[in-house]
Amino acid sequence: MKVLTTLFILLISFSFTCSLKAQVFEEPQSDELIQFSGVILTTDSLQAISLAHIIVINSMRGTVSDFSGYFSFVAKKKDTVQFSAIGFKTVHFIIPDSVTNNRYSLIQVMSTDTIWLTETIIYPWPTKAEFKEAFLTLEIPDDDLEVARKNLSSEQLWIKAQNLPASGSVNFKYLMHQQVEKLYYNGQTQPISILNPFAWAKFIKSWRDGDFKRKPVDFHPPEEELP
Repeated sequence: MKVLTTLFILLISFSFTCSLKAQVFEEPQSDELIQFSGVILTTDSLQAISLAHIIVINSMRGTVSDFSGYFSFVAKKKDTVQFSAIGFKTVHFIIPDSVTNNRYSLIQVMSTDTIWLTETIIYPWPTKAEFKEAFLTLEIPDDDLEVARKNLSSEQLWIKAQNLPASGSVNFKYLMHQQVEKLYYNGQTQPISILNPFAWAKFIKSWRDGDFKRKPVDFHPPEEELP
């Protein structure tokens, strides 16, 4: 039992040592690492391309350009760097192995790429039947011309005119009419229409002729008259 335990411990130690050696050999040498930086511009107008993706192929390293098109990250010599942005053609660049220092700068230009996408129409209704029902019950709001027509209709103008106060000219005419009528019957009793036999005869005749029956009458705003 002790022999098996000893062999098991030796195997684990050997495996751990081999894995450490493999990691040491796989780690890049410090002289291969460089600070890769630069700026991304358009080909035609040399305008900065912001939010472009800079990725090292077959690795998890990369970055995104800022609003001025600048980028910077750690890379290795002979790395293949891919530049991609929406509306531009993808560009690849290989970092040369002849770099003598630990920094490398690049001005990368990218040409525009026209992409035609198929038309996609998104409807808020899941079925055609619901779309038909929603379309038939749709209430189209009035445009400016229709709103102006409704506001300037004779009915609306008549309603608004009833709520308007009388002007100075109308008040003056009404006051003068009352004073003239008062002066006309000055010194005597003003007659009362309820005791006028001619008025009663006219009322009875109109009642017999059916003048007081309700009839459809076209709406015409009456002109303002003095009482």
